[in-house]
Amino acid sequence: MLQYDIVIVGGGPAGLAAAIEAKKNGVNRIVVIERDRELGGILQQCIHNGFGLHVFKEELTGPEYAERFIVELNALGIEYKLDTMVLEVTEDRKVTAINSTEGVLQIDAKAIILAMGCRERTRGAIRVPGTRPAGVLTAGTAQRFVNMEGYMVGKRAVILGSGDIGLIMARRLTLEGAEVLAVAELMPYSGGLKRNIVQCLDDFNIPLYLSHTVTKIEGNDRVEAVTIAEVDSTYKPISGTERRFECDTLLLSVGLIPENELSKLAGVKLDQVTGGPVVNEARETSVQGIFACGNVVHVHDLVDWVTEESKVAGVNAARFIQGKSPQNGPKIKIKGISGVRYVVPQHIEMDNLLKPIELMMRVDNNYSDVSMVVSHQGKILKSVKKRHVAPGEMETLTLDLTGVELNGMNDITVELVL
Repeated sequence: MLQYDIVIVGGGPAGLAAAIEAKKNGVNRIVVIERDRELGGILQQCIHNGFGLHVFKEELTGPEYAERFIVELNALGIEYKLDTMVLEVTEDRKVTAINSTEGVLQIDAKAIILAMGCRERTRGAIRVPGTRPAGVLTAGTAQRFVNMEGYMVGKRAVILGSGDIGLIMARRLTLEGAEVLAVAELMPYSGGLKRNIVQCLDDFNIPLYLSHTVTKIEGNDRVEAVTIAEVDSTYKPISGTERRFECDTLLLSVGLIPENELSKLAGVKLDQVTGGPVVNEARETSVQGIFACGNVVHVHDLVDWVTEESKVAGVNAARFIQGKSPQNGPKIKIKGISGVRYVVPQHIEMDNLLKPIELMMRVDNNYSDVSMVVSHQGKILKSVKKRHVAPGEMETLTLDLTGVELNGMNDITVELVL
């Protein structure tokens, strides 16, 4: 049985930031376990720029952003294992992992940080009708093929879903010489950042069809054509609105799902809205000593926010090991209402409020000229005016509860007020 103070599952941006912060806060025996062949996670295939504007105050590509943390990790002497798959995490903080050189590893940890990231929804998850030819890929898979493996996925493409990866791949394929015929989005608004719509679609004259979905895929060996149609308010296709595109590729950018199979094995309570663990302000889950951060908790739109959240997990995992983290004290829930789909963290430990907390949330629709209001028992704790909010962009709000009397029997609520 191997012994570590902290085991971090995942060597992407979340795991790297958490490991570094834990080390800086006095924890020495740390191991990062990564199933891929290198550290950095999804950043290694994101060769476009736009990363690091908040953390480093400069514009970096994904690999450059990852490299900053990998260099620091090595400088601090933090151990990591590559090509290693974690098979199980238990409630008593035991980890089972496997790789081709050491075989099966049994690890006993004082604290665990879950940083597994997220996965893409596939064709099977959205049940697109038609045949099942080659040429139907998720946008992230296509990104890896093009950017890391050096394979071109097609010459004429249609993209379903306007998430950020799909938007970025529309530009990437165009730059590689392919023709992107259309991007279809089921919702009446885009699921990606506004800047990506402008830079990846508008700048390349790629049409975006909102309130549209794919109704048919044609082809035997390879995709030959894709038909899209407008949908009504119940998301059912409207007859007579079909558009047929002859193409050889269909990319799916239809949402991301936090990767929480290991969390379930550990008995961690999951939030039904985010799909990730329910966490407190320390990013501790419902299982004592198991923390979570990054896209495994909720899907972020900027890696900078992943880094900031993961630092919180790293600091508090260190405090837990050192016996500085209050346990079983009074708690108060935080929930989103009236236009706010969810809020992270979902609750706070009253005895652990050392500084203002950062609330992260997503809204359920596009809104203009609204106020984001935080309340408790009818008392407004904070109100911030917003010119525009959208589901594709995460909102953050700093809440200082110093000197505020809170009744744990009542929730803190966050809502939009028109």
